[in-house]
Amino acid sequence: MHFINKIFVLILLVFSVLISKGQAAKKPVAKPAVSKTQITVKAKPKDSLAIPTIVGTRIKITTDSGVIVIRLYDKTPLHRDNFIKMVNSHFYDSLLFHRVIAGFMIQGGDPESKNAVPDQPLGKGDVGYTIPAEFDSTLFHKKGALAAARTNNPEKASSGCQFYLVQGKKITEQELSAIEKQRGLYFSPIKRKVYTELGGTPMLDMNYTVFGEVETGMEVIDRIAGAQKNGLNRPNTDIRMKMELAK
Repeated sequence: MHFINKIFVLILLVFSVLISKGQAAKKPVAKPAVSKTQITVKAKPKDSLAIPTIVGTRIKITTDSGVIVIRLYDKTPLHRDNFIKMVNSHFYDSLLFHRVIAGFMIQGGDPESKNAVPDQPLGKGDVGYTIPAEFDSTLFHKKGALAAARTNNPEKASSGCQFYLVQGKKITEQELSAIEKQRGLYFSPIKRKVYTELGGTPMLDMNYTVFGEVETGMEVIDRIAGAQKNGLNRPNTDIRMKMELAK
C-alpha cells in the first residue's frame, strides 16, 4: 500500500511538471519596448518653418576684418566645382572686397584688385569664361547667402570668379508682396519668415545664382559692409582675403 502511494505521488509530480511546461510555452514573448529616445528621433519637427542644416564643402575665408566660413550647395554643382577649383589654385588669395554696400552686400573676386592702386575702379576683371546660371527656387538671397556676380547678359550666366556675400536687411510682408508682383516670383512661408526675421535681398532671387551660405562669421560681413568707402563703393582701406578648404 505504501509503495502504491509513492507511485501515485510520483505520477502527480510528473503531471504537474508537464502542465507547467505547457503554460510556459503559451506565454507571449514580450517585444522590446521602444524607448522615448527612439520616438523622439522618428518624430517629425513641429515647426514646419524650421530651416534644415545643409551639407556641402566648407570654405574658410580669412579677411583683414575676421574669418568667414561658408558652405557650398551641392544643388549648384557647376558653381560649386568652379569655386573649389579657384580656391585650390589660390586664385582669391590677396584679392580685395572691392565693392561694399551697407544693407546690401560685399563683393570680391576681381583679379585686377590684387595689385590695384588706391581709388582704381574695379569690378570688370574676369577669368575669360562664364558659368551657366543654376537657378533653384529653394536657394535664395537670405542674409549670409553666397552668390555669383555677373554682367548684364541675357543668359544670366555668372562670372567665373566674382562673387558676393549678402548682408541685406529685414523685408516687410508688404515689400515681399510688391516684389512678387513686380518680378513674378513666389515667396513661400519659409522664405517670408527668413526675409522678415533674418533679412536678405529678395529682389535678386532667380536673377543671380545663389550657390552657398555663411556658416559662421556673419559679424565679419557686417563689419566689412560698414567700412568707410569712396564714391565707387570701394573701401578706403583695402580689405584682402585668403581662401582655403575647411575641415
